[in-house]
Amino acid sequence: MTSSHDAQTRPGTGPGARAGFRTDVFPEIRRADAGAVLISEWDAGGPAGQRAVLDGVAHAWEETPLPAGFLSRVLFAGTDGRSVLNYAQWTSEAAHREFVRTENTGLSERIAAVLDGVGDVGNSSGPGRFRLYRSMLPHGAPQEPGCVVRVAFRTTGHDAARGLVDGLLERVGERQQGDGGIASHFHISEDGDRVVNYSEWTDPESHEREVGRALQPQGRVRSYIDSLPGVEPLGFRRYVAPRGLVRG
Repeated sequence: MTSSHDAQTRPGTGPGARAGFRTDVFPEIRRADAGAVLISEWDAGGPAGQRAVLDGVAHAWEETPLPAGFLSRVLFAGTDGRSVLNYAQWTSEAAHREFVRTENTGLSERIAAVLDGVGDVGNSSGPGRFRLYRSMLPHGAPQEPGCVVRVAFRTTGHDAARGLVDGLLERVGERQQGDGGIASHFHISEDGDRVVNYSEWTDPESHEREVGRALQPQGRVRSYIDSLPGVEPLGFRRYVAPRGLVRG
């Protein structure tokens, strides 16, 4: 499997390299031309399945003609050895829907064959549609991330989703907290039933230390979240080793 270090130091090279794209790098979450985000997760059952999903799905996209509306699709390997995170950016929801409607290279079939070959990986409904809502930005110059932490919440609608994010940033500020923390990007789903925080860290160990220090069940942040009506925390997972295409 590609290590996070290797992924960060070989943009635009290797068998999946394509003109105009960087390969196997972390996406730029706040890029101005990203009007739609698709997020999904798979449980591949173990390290072998995880590798098969990462390699197979990434290869399927690498060999597919991509329209101007496609900005990125990056897969990440969970540090649990079995989960896979999929994060994709398009210029608009309309651009993605048009691609799905007109694409005729067999992409969906190739991806389905990869997943069927691994077994029951879940996520049969496909990726969820999200919009970036607000971000906690870095202190000082941004650093290159080495880890993404996906933090998810179930919410009862857009008001509850926005209230969760706005309240968190009001309490902890709009700068990323924690030694090793880089930034946090809060996404709200199309129908308001999910909030996903795509949180960037220098490495998994930094986030693990921050959980032990400041994110305990009786702490300020958790106590606030637990007090909110219409909000259910769904936990977090740590991801490394980006695999995919990012338009330059």
